[in-house]
Amino acid sequence: MLIGLCGGICAGKHAIAEYLIEHQGFRLLELAAKCQSQPEAGDDLRLQISEKEGPKSPEFTFQDADSLLDFATKRWQERWVTTDIADASTLDRFLLRPFFLLVGIDAPVSLRWKRFADRCWRKQLDPPDLEKFVLWNDHNLYDKDIGRVYLTDKAQVRLFNSSSSLEELHAALQTLDLADEQRLRPNWDQYFMQLASLAAQRSNCMKRRAHVAIAEMEEESVSQPVYASTLKRMPYWKQVESGSARGQFSIAILKIAQVGISEVVYSQGYNMDNDSATILKEAGVRLRQFHPPSNGLIYLQASDRSETAGK
Repeated sequence: MLIGLCGGICAGKHAIAEYLIEHQGFRLLELAAKCQSQPEAGDDLRLQISEKEGPKSPEFTFQDADSLLDFATKRWQERWVTTDIADASTLDRFLLRPFFLLVGIDAPVSLRWKRFADRCWRKQLDPPDLEKFVLWNDHNLYDKDIGRVYLTDKAQVRLFNSSSSLEELHAALQTLDLADEQRLRPNWDQYFMQLASLAAQRSNCMKRRAHVAIAEMEEESVSQPVYASTLKRMPYWKQVESGSARGQFSIAILKIAQVGISEVVYSQGYNMDNDSATILKEAGVRLRQFHPPSNGLIYLQASDRSETAGK
C-alpha cells in the first residue's frame, strides 16, 4: 500500500505522515529534488524553508517520481507513504496503481497561518502577516502551472484537519485507520450501488432517480442495471394521476419477492418502506440499508490544546 498525502501550506500532511510512520508501520518515500511552488519575486525564504519541514530521516530517496513509483510497485504489499506528489501528470500515473491511495488534507486558512507563524518563530524568522500568507496560499493552490488544487480534487479520502493537538490528531487517525486496505477497492455493496447509480442517470422519473442492479453473486456478475422510467406512450403526469407510478413500485416489490432474489440492499428510503419490508420479509428476502464508507470530507476533531498538528 502506498499513501500519497497532499494539501495546502501547513494543512498537516507531514504530521499525518509522521503518525503513519511512527504508529502504523509505514516507511517514507521521498524525492531528492522536490517540485515546489515558489514565492513571488521579492519574497524571502520563509515559504521554501517551511515546505521542507517534514518527517525526518527518510529511508528511501529517489531522483524522480517514476523511480519512486517503480520501487513501490515491486513492494506493493508493504506500507509506504509520500508527501512528494507535486504535479498532475505524476499523480495520474500513481492513480493507475491499485495499491495507491491519495489523501487530501485541508484546514482553516487562519489556523494554517498560525501554524506557519509558529514554524517561522521556531526558525527565528519573522512570520508574514495574514494577507501575505493568503497570497502565498492562493499561489500554492491555484497557480495555473503549479497549483496543487488539482491534486486535492482527485483525493479518494479528504481530511479536514482543524486539530490543534497532536495527541488529538493521532487519536482521530487511529479511529479512521487510513491503513485499511479495503479503501483501495470498492466492496460488492459499493460496486453494485455505483452501477445502479450510474444507471439512474438515464431515469426520466420526475420525482426521483430510482435505480436498481440485480447481481448474481455466485458468478460475481451483474445483469443489466434497471432505472425508473415512465411507461411508454403515457406522459408522466397521467401516470401519477392514475396511480401508475405507485403501481410500478408495488409491482417491482412483488416481482422481487417472487423471482428468488435473496437480499435487497437499498440506498435511500421510500414512503412505502413499511409495506415493502413486510412483503419482502414474508417472502424470506433479507433487507438492509447501504451505508457508504467515509471517503468524503472527514473532520478531524479540534481541541483547545496548544501543541501544533499542522506540520
